[in-house]
Amino acid sequence: MLRSLPRAAPSSAPLRVYPHRIQTNTWHPPAATCLFESRQHQKRHAGIHAISNPTLAGIEKRWEGMPPQQQADLWMALRDRMKVNWHEMTLQEKKAAYWIAFGPHGPRSLPPPDQFKKIIWYTLAGVAVSGVIFLIIRQFARPAPKTMTAQYQAMTNEYLKGQKTEPITGISSEGYTGKGMIQSKPRKGPPPDEDED
Repeated sequence: MLRSLPRAAPSSAPLRVYPHRIQTNTWHPPAATCLFESRQHQKRHAGIHAISNPTLAGIEKRWEGMPPQQQADLWMALRDRMKVNWHEMTLQEKKAAYWIAFGPHGPRSLPPPDQFKKIIWYTLAGVAVSGVIFLIIRQFARPAPKTMTAQYQAMTNEYLKGQKTEPITGISSEGYTGKGMIQSKPRKGPPPDEDED
């Protein structure tokens, strides 16, 4: 039963007696608390006011050129605005919020129209430069070694047959018809000497 009764004022609060009524001291929050609560209320309801149309006009064209801080401020204002009923938002705010969230900017930006041509041309230029470098190196390189001639490789085949190398399936086996070690085109001129470097 005692729990259901309203609480009385603290015992330290004196009773004030007025001629026609009895009143207890009631607690009032200090002024700083009231100021804090009013600021919280203002922050809570700051998004209720619509963002001006000139701020949102042409946002698709201006977004990439805006400084990052201004982009963040506009997005935060739109985000706060989206916390209210969407029927209260203006059409410009809805379009701007959708475009900022899902529009083709940043990592979702569309490639430039001539990007495919540039890729093809740069690839062809790289291949052409590589070919020129290859030809220049080949022009000033030493001639192929003596082991890269068909005559020398035929002599290697004869040597391997004389040594009975790979007698089961290789060059020394019966009925072998492969090329053996020959992989180069025949060279014009006499066969190379064994002492030739």
